Amino acid sequence: MVSQVGDAVSKLALLWFVYAITGSPLKTTIIGLLQTLPPILFGPFIGVIVDRLPKKLLLIGSDLIRAVVLGFIPCLISVESFSIERLYILVFVHAVASAVFGPALTASIPLLVARHEFTAANALLQTTTSIGIIIGPALSGIGIATMSSQEVLCINSVSYLVSAACFLIIRFPAAESASAAVTSLTNMFQDVRDGFRYVLFDQRMILLLIGVAIAYTFSASAFSTLFPVFGKKMLDLGPVEVGYFWSAYGVGLLVMSLGLVSLSGWPLYRRIQMMMVSSLISGFAIWGLVLTSNRLPAALLMVVIGIGAGALTPIAWGILQEIAPRVMLGRVLAIYNLGAMVAAIAGMTLFGWTTQEIGELPSVVGIGTGFFLAAIVSAYVIHWMRTNWTEQLLLPKSLK
Repeated sequence: MVSQVGDAVSKLALLWFVYAITGSPLKTTIIGLLQTLPPILFGPFIGVIVDRLPKKLLLIGSDLIRAVVLGFIPCLISVESFSIERLYILVFVHAVASAVFGPALTASIPLLVARHEFTAANALLQTTTSIGIIIGPALSGIGIATMSSQEVLCINSVSYLVSAACFLIIRFPAAESASAAVTSLTNMFQDVRDGFRYVLFDQRMILLLIGVAIAYTFSASAFSTLFPVFGKKMLDLGPVEVGYFWSAYGVGLLVMSLGLVSLSGWPLYRRIQMMMVSSLISGFAIWGLVLTSNRLPAALLMVVIGIGAGALTPIAWGILQEIAPRVMLGRVLAIYNLGAMVAAIAGMTLFGWTTQEIGELPSVVGIGTGFFLAAIVSAYVIHWMRTNWTEQLLLPKSLK
């Protein structure tokens, strides 16, 4: 949970730092773009690394790198020379470390819990993320208002160090470490090809889940990146208020995450239905932001948006963990993230341009519509699954 708090603190500090200096929504979205580029550029190779190296080593190393690039380095650079260009470089390196951390953490779940507990474990993992979202933005907003964005980033390095220390005491299965130690990386390109072949041709369900993730992330990433702009322009929010509103979103995410813990026993089609309904909820709630300039209803809508947005990722991860072979899970997760991140860049670019050139309201309406598209794709997945899959075994009928 500590690293999730750190991510939430640094995210708001970074976005507000850029927007306060430039006043440009488009330049603000560059932060989001830089955070999504590494999974696109290096994702398949990161997946091979996650499959081949000990997860514990990757998790601790990623946290230490993030502590340095967005913690210690900002401490050492003077305010006068802490330019946006330097910040962009640090954000990119931080994003590379995060691109390793995410798949490594998700791929660790099958090593630590039983198969029927995958969805619940992912939901609990998201619970820590949502707590980070609740606490992190509020702390970041208060820090920005009382100090500066640079000082907030400097202090925030402690969260990553604490996270690394926590991973030190977690015991991973000995077999995982032993198998990783004797595996060579010389066949990395062949491993990447094997991963893509499995996703594109051998396992249609994973490809469909990537389609849902693309539709969802296209809008969700744009909303999270541009919310400081929407909050300031539509609701006249300052950094502290933006932090509180994003914390309200985290409350909704926490509510859904806790609810998902009970879904482990649900059949597959009901879990996909939950993804569909939750996307509809988020879409309507985001549209509702257009209709109000009052802060209280808007804050309540942020809670609802968080509830709707909280279902898709834990459910999708759980299905991927159930379907994918253990030795290929890192690559499957990386390819899943690759599709999602390409969509994220497209969404942030489109809606960043729309916000700057046309206005905030059309962007908010468009983002809400993107969530409806995710619901439509989820409905298609349900239709395909009922035709081609056995609900009881979670296997294609052709393999029975």
